[in-house]
Amino acid sequence: MANLYLVPTPIGNLSDITLRALETLRSVDLILAEDTRQTAKLLQHYEIKKPVIAHHQHNEHRQVEQLVNRLQAGESMALVSDAGTPGISDPGFLLVRACLAAEIEVECLPGATALVPALVASGLPADRFVFEGFLPLKKGRQTRLEQLAEENRTIVLYESPHRLVKTLGQLVDKFGPDRKAAVSRELTKVYAETRRGSLQELLTHFSAGKVKGELVIVVEGLSKKTPKAP
Repeated sequence: MANLYLVPTPIGNLSDITLRALETLRSVDLILAEDTRQTAKLLQHYEIKKPVIAHHQHNEHRQVEQLVNRLQAGESMALVSDAGTPGISDPGFLLVRACLAAEIEVECLPGATALVPALVASGLPADRFVFEGFLPLKKGRQTRLEQLAEENRTIVLYESPHRLVKTLGQLVDKFGPDRKAAVSRELTKVYAETRRGSLQELLTHFSAGKVKGELVIVVEGLSKKTPKAP
C-alpha cells in the first residue's frame, strides 16, 4: 500500500472520476489540494469527509520536508490538483521527488487529463506527439516557438483564455498561417467546443469575441508537405 497517492480529478464533468479514485480519497488520512475551495466542491458532491490542506506552487517548497516526515511516520495522503492529473502542468513534482528520495511509496492513479481528449478530437496524428504544457511567459518564449516550428510530431499546448489570441498570433508568425491546428475549450462541460482549421482561421475566429474556459491547442507537426512560415 502506498503512502502518497496522486489522484486525478475531473476536468469539468464531476462524473469523470474513477471508483478507485473515490475509494482512495475516502481511505487516506489527509488530502493535499491545489485549491481547497475547488476540492471541497468535489468532496461535498461525493460526500467525502477528510482533512484537506492547501498544497500549491506558492507553498510547496516550504511544505515538502514536513509532509515527507508525516508520511514516514505512517500517514497516508492523496494529492489532487484543481482538475486533471497532479504534476501535469500542476504542483506535484517536488513532493513526488522528495518522497522517492526518502523511499516512500508513491502511486499515481490513472484518470482524467485534458491533453488526451483534445489530441484525439483534433483530427491530427496522435500516434506520436509532444506535450509542451504552458509556453514560457516571457524569457525563452520566442526561442521555444522557433524550436517547436521544426518539430515533426503533433504539438499539444495548454493556454489561458486571455492569452489565446496572442499565442495563436505568435504561432501563425513562427509556424506559418496554413499549419493545421485545433483549439479545445471547456472539455467535458456543457459548452465544450473543439474548433479545427488552419492557424490563421483559428486566429480570425477567436479574435472576433471574448474567449472563456480552459484551453488546449493542438498543432500539426512539420512535414515535407507542411508550408513553412515565410
